[in-house]
Amino acid sequence: MTDSNTRLSTSPEPDRARRRLLGGLCALGAGTFLTGCDRLSESAPVRAALSNVEQLSYKAQRLIASRQALAKEFDESQIAPVFRPNGTTNPQEDYYRAWVENGFADWRLTIDGLVEEPMTLSLPALREMASRTQITRHDCVEGWSCIGQWTGVPLADLLDRVRPADTARFVVFHCADHTYGGTDLYYESLDMIEAYHPQTLLAYDLNGEPLPVANGAPIRLRAERQLGYKQAKYVMRVELVESFKQLHGGKGGYWEDRGYDWWAGI
Repeated sequence: MTDSNTRLSTSPEPDRARRRLLGGLCALGAGTFLTGCDRLSESAPVRAALSNVEQLSYKAQRLIASRQALAKEFDESQIAPVFRPNGTTNPQEDYYRAWVENGFADWRLTIDGLVEEPMTLSLPALREMASRTQITRHDCVEGWSCIGQWTGVPLADLLDRVRPADTARFVVFHCADHTYGGTDLYYESLDMIEAYHPQTLLAYDLNGEPLPVANGAPIRLRAERQLGYKQAKYVMRVELVESFKQLHGGKGGYWEDRGYDWWAGI
C-alpha cells in the first residue's frame, strides 16, 4: 500500500436543518417572514422558498470558493482519544453480520451507473491503491465536533478508473444499513466537484487502525467540506447518476428525503 500522508491544510432532527435554512432567509433580508416559522415551514410555498435559499447558498459557495479549497487539517496532538460514533453503530442486517464475522473477506465495493468501465473491488484491493491520510474535524448537525485521522483511497482516483460519462452529475453512496430500523437503506450523494476534491476519501482506517464497525467498517465516505450526515458509513456501492429522480425520495440522501438540506457545505 502506498500512503502519501499528504497534509494539505478540516440522530439529527429535521427542525435543526430547517432553522439553518431559515437563518439563510434572514441573511437575505426576510426576517419579517419568519414570524411563526415552525408553522410556516410546513406550508408548500415556504418549503419552496427554503429550497430556493439552499440553491442560492450552494451557488454562492461555488462562486466564492475555489473548487480545490481545503478543509482545515489538524496536528496529531489534537486527535480525540475516541472518535464519537453516531447514527447506526452496529448494523444487524444478515449480510452485514456475515461480512463482520469473516473480516469482510467477502465484502465488495461496486462502482457503476453512468461510467464507461464499471468495477468491483475487494477491501485488500482498495488497500493496495495509493492512499491519503488526513486529520480533520467532523462537524455534526447536532452541534458537536470531533477530530480524527482518516486514511483511504481518494475518490477521484476511483472515478478516474471507471471513467464517468459526460452525463454523470452526481455520485451516490449506497450503504449497508437501515438507519434506526427503518425500511430504507442509508444513502448520500455529492456533486462531481466534491467527489473530485482531494480530501474526499473512501476511508478504511481511523486513527491508524482499521475502521471500527461503530464508525462505518469496512469503508466510509469522508467529504471534509460537508456536515456529518453527508459522511456515509458502511458504503457498499458507488453509483454515478444524472439526477436523483429514481432514488428513494428523490432528494439525494436519507436525511434530505426527510427535510434536510442536500447542500451541507461548511
